[in-house]
Amino acid sequence: MIAAILGRGTAKRDVLAISTDVSRVIPRDPELLDLDTLIAIEGVGPAKAAQIAACFELARRHLVRESTKITSPQDILPLVAHLEGKKQEHFCCLTLNGAGEVIENRVITVGLLNHSLVHPREVFADAITDRAASVILVHNHPSGTLEPSSQDINITRQLVEAGSILGIRVLDHLIITKKGSVSMRERGLL
Repeated sequence: MIAAILGRGTAKRDVLAISTDVSRVIPRDPELLDLDTLIAIEGVGPAKAAQIAACFELARRHLVRESTKITSPQDILPLVAHLEGKKQEHFCCLTLNGAGEVIENRVITVGLLNHSLVHPREVFADAITDRAASVILVHNHPSGTLEPSSQDINITRQLVEAGSILGIRVLDHLIITKKGSVSMRERGLL
């Protein structure tokens, strides 16, 4: 990968030899990457050193996510806004740590126009792997209706029960459409 970043070598050294030397000086903690150390390598000038450092910074910014703390249903909406215009029901599960910060946001199932099959096994498998303290459930209604169906209420109760057994609390279940959202907790259905 370093060879791909460098692109080419010099008249005296090929790109593989230079990239091997670069890989030897990269510290375990990329934040400690020193431009002078890179520039000291034969075939790496200031521009190539800056290019390598920029790649590490890009990776750091992309891989290290800021924690999103959930304190209300409104905090969830930006994380699931992509579901609003879907033509099929998508059932998502956001896993949260003990501080209420989002660990992961996953689509669990994609269903039909007005129905999505959900089983506790699929909902909680990743939550267990994430060591989640709690989850928030979200699904869209392509029909545009914000009213929870009897199936929505039943599956929510089933998931709350399963979560209770596992020690993973279901904090809320949101239904979203292009028109808005509804929190089943705020409606007293949880």
